[in-house]
Amino acid sequence: MKNKNQVSNSYLYWITFVAINGGLLFGLNMAGISGAVDMLKDEFTLTDSGLGTVAALLTIGCLIGALFTGNFTEKYGRKKVMLATAVLYIISALGCAFAESAVVLIIFRILSGLAVGATSVVGPMYISEISPAHSRGRLVSMNQFAITIGIVLAYIFDYLLIGLGDNSWRYMLAVPALFSTFYLMLILLSFPESPRWLVSKNRQGEAESVMMKIGGPALVKSELPQMERVISEEKGKEKLSLSELFQGKTGKIVLIGTLIAALQQITGINAVIMFSPEMFQAAGSAKGDSIMQAMIVGMVNFLMTIVALKLVDKKGRKTLLLWGAVGMIVSLAYLTFEFAKPSQFGIGVLVALLVYISFFAASFAPVMWVIISEIYPNRIKGVAMSFSTAVSWLCTFLTVYFAPVIQGTLGLSYLFGIFSVFAIIAFVFVKIWIPETKGKSLEQIEKELGLI
Repeated sequence: MKNKNQVSNSYLYWITFVAINGGLLFGLNMAGISGAVDMLKDEFTLTDSGLGTVAALLTIGCLIGALFTGNFTEKYGRKKVMLATAVLYIISALGCAFAESAVVLIIFRILSGLAVGATSVVGPMYISEISPAHSRGRLVSMNQFAITIGIVLAYIFDYLLIGLGDNSWRYMLAVPALFSTFYLMLILLSFPESPRWLVSKNRQGEAESVMMKIGGPALVKSELPQMERVISEEKGKEKLSLSELFQGKTGKIVLIGTLIAALQQITGINAVIMFSPEMFQAAGSAKGDSIMQAMIVGMVNFLMTIVALKLVDKKGRKTLLLWGAVGMIVSLAYLTFEFAKPSQFGIGVLVALLVYISFFAASFAPVMWVIISEIYPNRIKGVAMSFSTAVSWLCTFLTVYFAPVIQGTLGLSYLFGIFSVFAIIAFVFVKIWIPETKGKSLEQIEKELGLI
């Protein structure tokens, strides 16, 4: 029995590893352009506004990709969507690397955004559906862990490639093509479809075969009958209409998932990470090497995500979110008061920025994805996750767009004050509305939320 379990666990970890390569590419594509910024400005004679457009349109691509992925996952399956994103990653990376004009670069950045947006939906969805209840939080959080690895790798590659002459930026933007080719090969060679999707398409034999490999007879016996019953009941209902997402008990659950997705972003993380070099300089630091500073931030983000991996299935989702919100409130409040003083800032500001990133990385960063992959019933999961993730990307765009405007007109004190207010709202929201889903099957969660 022990050997069987070991084989089952190794297969589960293997397919999780394949799936989180999408998260790795997510991180590579989001952060890889940071080292190429100055060279892109010179190459295409871009203004600050033009450069902002090149960076921001990736996020718009993410929003569009997230919005439409849900329907595709329901119709064609999770695996085919992952295959499509791998191909998109390859095409967009090579297109950016060989771009001869700003327009071409923007087009392929939007394509890259479509792939990232699709990955942000299908990755957590797939992992939540193949994971046993007792380890689902940790395995879904692995996707966020892979994103942080991708970010750190992007900074490292940028740092190593920056000395290769005027075309260094082309090599930087081509890096994701190598990793996405590896991702494509893994999916094609050894990767199963989600058992829940297979059952929904009346392919029970294939679903049972996948579950046997993942968790053996025990998993099949404990979860397959319940899965078949719930999906059968869902099929008996009328075809999902868009208006249903916002009505009754279903509407309440979609609202909860969408608000936690929005709060993950409007508490300021992407603005802090993106503009951290300027914030460090405003705090009195020497200009230094911006890529090295970004690497420090990336490493803190990476290391604290490991903390979330260890705690999410032990302490629970809600506990991590509450403590994360408390840490963010304290560090943001400190930054608000420090930047309100008309004086030279000390090491405390730098520490507070890293503490803020640490608490976010150990809580909201991975746990939001765990929550929205768990609370939506199978019948609406694809569409609902697409909607919530699209709202998250919209909030990312608005936060990154307005942060420098607020900083320039009102100052950093007001910016951090606004983020701290949203962190307080996040704490209250989690305390009242977020259910604890630790250790429960997806069907059990659905039942407790009153959706079946």
